[in-house]
Amino acid sequence: MAENRSNGNIIVFVYPSTPLTSSPPSLPSHPVPSGAVYAILAYGMWGLLPLYWKLFGSTPAVEVLSHRILWSTVFLAGLLLVQGKFHEMEGVWRSPRQLGILLLTATILAGNWGLYIYAVNTDQVIETSLGYYINPLVNVLLGVLFLKERLNRVQTAAVALAAIGVGFFIWQIGTPPWIALTLAVSFGTYGLLRKSAAIAPTIGLAVETLLITPVAIGLLLYWSATGTTHWGESTPLTLLFIGCGVITSLPLLCFNTAAKRLRLSTLGFFQYLAPTLQLLLGVFFYQEPFTSTHLITFALVWSAIALYVSSSLRPRHPIDHKPLSR
Repeated sequence: MAENRSNGNIIVFVYPSTPLTSSPPSLPSHPVPSGAVYAILAYGMWGLLPLYWKLFGSTPAVEVLSHRILWSTVFLAGLLLVQGKFHEMEGVWRSPRQLGILLLTATILAGNWGLYIYAVNTDQVIETSLGYYINPLVNVLLGVLFLKERLNRVQTAAVALAAIGVGFFIWQIGTPPWIALTLAVSFGTYGLLRKSAAIAPTIGLAVETLLITPVAIGLLLYWSATGTTHWGESTPLTLLFIGCGVITSLPLLCFNTAAKRLRLSTLGFFQYLAPTLQLLLGVFFYQEPFTSTHLITFALVWSAIALYVSSSLRPRHPIDHKPLSR
């Protein structure tokens, strides 16, 4: 892992092909663009996830979650074996600190996964999109508070404008959006903790899913013994269960890589892609109403993103920057 400090920014790079015990290689020549590509891939796939979870119909969310955990572990273990990097997990098992961080992130991640599946399959796609509109603001706040990242005046104005848009949306709903708030805070916290762990993305995600797999297997065995399982009920449903591993792991791998290569505050604004796709699915595919509230919120949020991006593209004078907390 390596750090680059320039123009007041701290960018952390991770090289997935490098063992944890090896010395860091030279920095890539264009780290920020590559980080942006990973972010777009991650949030694009997340934005389309409702299409997949809806296919499970009335299957209980906790059962879908259990299969999601199990098959993610299988997929990642197979990936590491093919890449010849399975042995790299040994370094994590020997580090109590890293193992503790990953156990915590695994727990947070499981809760986030389960809540999202539940919300989608109980026709609350709009609220999930709201949660991921709020999530970037949570990331910006965490970046400023814990990573000492700084925003200039234009970027601060962009954050305020986005906050107004999200606040307006919440105000128009009329009830506390607990699902949205929980999704936002849980995934923001997950991103912060994973950024603090000096672990290659694939290795870290593999260990996370492996740590919570025993719980998932225990639940699946219980449902099988009591005759309440949906596994084997039909071939399409069984294939959907198995596919959870791929549909879950790929965007998270992209996200973890992007989080290592971008400032947390910058990463936050890429996340508007996911809720936009979710909201479009809700309006055009699931025929949910698109009111003036949605139109005003979109206008405010995208205006904020335009401000932030334009500010980030301007050349900046070097400023003093406090080091990251260790």
